[in-house]
Amino acid sequence: MKLVIVESPTKAKTIQRFLSGDFLVKSSLGHIRDLPKGKLGIDVENDFTPQYVIPRLKSKIVTALKKDLSKASVLVLATDEDREGEAIAWHISQAISLNKSKDKNKNLKTERIVFHEITKSAIEEALKNPREIDMDLVDAQQARRILDRLVGYKLSPFLWYKIAKGLSAGRVQSVAVRLIVEREREIQNFKPQEHWSIEALLAKNPKPKNQKPNKYQFQNSNAQNEFTATLIKKDDALIGKLDIKTQKEADKILEDLEDAEYRVESIEKKGTKKNPLPPFQTSTLQQTAWQKLKYPARFTMGLAQQLYENGLITYHRTDSLNLSEQSLKSAQNFIVQNFGQKYYAGSPRKFKTKSKGAQEAHEAIRPTDPQNIPEKLSANLDKKQLKLYDLIWRRFLASQMSQAIFDSTAVDIAAKNYIFRANGSIMKFDGFLKIYHIKFSENELPPLEKNEILNLL
Repeated sequence: MKLVIVESPTKAKTIQRFLSGDFLVKSSLGHIRDLPKGKLGIDVENDFTPQYVIPRLKSKIVTALKKDLSKASVLVLATDEDREGEAIAWHISQAISLNKSKDKNKNLKTERIVFHEITKSAIEEALKNPREIDMDLVDAQQARRILDRLVGYKLSPFLWYKIAKGLSAGRVQSVAVRLIVEREREIQNFKPQEHWSIEALLAKNPKPKNQKPNKYQFQNSNAQNEFTATLIKKDDALIGKLDIKTQKEADKILEDLEDAEYRVESIEKKGTKKNPLPPFQTSTLQQTAWQKLKYPARFTMGLAQQLYENGLITYHRTDSLNLSEQSLKSAQNFIVQNFGQKYYAGSPRKFKTKSKGAQEAHEAIRPTDPQNIPEKLSANLDKKQLKLYDLIWRRFLASQMSQAIFDSTAVDIAAKNYIFRANGSIMKFDGFLKIYHIKFSENELPPLEKNEILNLL
């Protein structure tokens, strides 16, 4: 028998479906050892050595895993691929006394496997390429855990004494509070500067005089012929954002323009293209889930964990933007089959991670199979899970779709010795926007001609 140990029961259940009867997949229910709750648990006089204990609630799990191990010929540690998962794998090996088991059973083999997605092919590939536990990752996790304990245990009581009971200090939150305080002081010290801008509401057609609109008529029924232009020049000199400093200066310009004729001086048109965003990594998934769904970061990660364990998305704790060749090919096939060749980017679009320390061997967050369209999963996922999956699915496919194309127009309007400018754009081809909506400003201008006289509203 081959014993496979993972963190969660859901993950265990999913993996068990992919493996034959020779495999037994069990769960550790997360961390199986930790620092003690009632004391510091770190020997600061002896190289900060941690003193790990097995929590009472985990003792039965350890006993059960030891019993399963006694019947196994191979132990496969299949926890997550990040440093937390690596540490859990190491803690499991320590808690179940793996070395003693090897002394009793000389034929017992131990393997550590990792995978980006919980699919049959990914699990089978991982089993073909086992490795040892990466102690560098384990040590990184231990350093983080020890720092958490030292900061929390030492600083939190100080806060209780100095400020109020119940406050806590942390390795990250303490620094974050400092940054927030510094930023707030900058805001408080900011000296506002008065400045004015001047806009003209113009229309292509004359505004009807002495005509009251019908009570059922929309007040802005002529809106398609109305647009706003901003003052940008006087006597060919540019007017910057802060150049009109007082109301008196603004009133003087308005007085100069009182009887001005507004004439189209130039029209410049050009095509612009918008690229899709890259697929999600952890930080962008959390940010976008809040912006679009109002899901807090922790809640988002909880839902992503569920989707990952059910084999629907790749691993959700990643700082990489890499995409596998297989995923790029599957995205191409889906886009061409469902939207047509013109919606495909033309060649696989690959993204580079900006972070220097990014794990490039990892992948971005994506669906394991684009054919799992959200509608197909609606019966198996709750509404919140489905919304997050839909977001991930759309973002991944959009990253491989063609650019959105816009017609951009800049119109300069002369009024005496002043120049106003109106900018507008119209979408010509939706491209990736067909599946993933990003808000672009589409200030549609009416058709205008050079030297055309406009009406000031």
